[in-house]
Amino acid sequence: MAAEPNAAPARPSDSTNHGMRVVVAWLVLSVIATPLVAIFVGPLFPPGNASAEGQGQVFDNQVMTAFVTPILCLLAVFFAYGLITFHARRNEAILDGPPLRNDSQIQLLWIVITTTMVLFLAGFGTYELLKDGSGGGQGPNPIAFPANHKTAFQVQVIGQQWQFTYRYPSLGGFESNELLLPANTDIALHVTSLDVVHSFWAVELGVKADANPGVDNITYVETKSPTTFHVRCAELCGLWHGYMFNNGKVDDSAQFDSWAAQQQRLYTAIEPFMNKPPDKGGAPFAHTYLPQPTRRAG
Repeated sequence: MAAEPNAAPARPSDSTNHGMRVVVAWLVLSVIATPLVAIFVGPLFPPGNASAEGQGQVFDNQVMTAFVTPILCLLAVFFAYGLITFHARRNEAILDGPPLRNDSQIQLLWIVITTTMVLFLAGFGTYELLKDGSGGGQGPNPIAFPANHKTAFQVQVIGQQWQFTYRYPSLGGFESNELLLPANTDIALHVTSLDVVHSFWAVELGVKADANPGVDNITYVETKSPTTFHVRCAELCGLWHGYMFNNGKVDDSAQFDSWAAQQQRLYTAIEPFMNKPPDKGGAPFAHTYLPQPTRRAG
């Protein structure tokens, strides 16, 4: 009996398990790509290994990069397989596929996997944030401290439009327009501002903290071997914000001690000709001092 002329064409049948193919290809690619990315790509991410905090951030980037690699592999395999297998060929009739219905098992699996991933990253991130004193300012009463915070070398970071200056209270209170730190030392940075809100960012050390007027914002860093790092203001603070940067150095103990002794001699020589800072002989950290802020904003 002949087929009806207006009958719908028969749908093509395909017994291939495309889902299994995608899963197998994804697993193979993930097993190959994940360790390669973690070993060779992860260590290239900033900020580097100039401090314990920087090393921690590099490790965090390695973990998160390795974590996201299988997800990217799944997307790449899914799209590549779909484009190669299901693209319309020349002179081929394009037919709608069968309607898809909800699959409760896939939905449940998706919820479980994504929830587990988010909770793992939240726990991992919180632990990493707290174990080294966070590497970021938390105000005058930090909630997280590094192991040796009580014996840390104290430095005050003073922001103003448009420069940072650095005070060394344990070395006679002299100030420098360049941040020099001793190597292999725990440092407590007391960050404040004399005018508007700035943000102190020692890039390669992996440390960033807001400089707020009237606030002693404490952040910690454990330096490693001698190196040069960049200091930036990471908060829009006025017309010349983009020029508020300089370089800092981590020196070995002998070089740092020599530099500090030289600065102390210079400070002692000019101190009689200066107005005494209001905190002289008082609190180790003050939020106002002489000379006055530059007020270059007008």
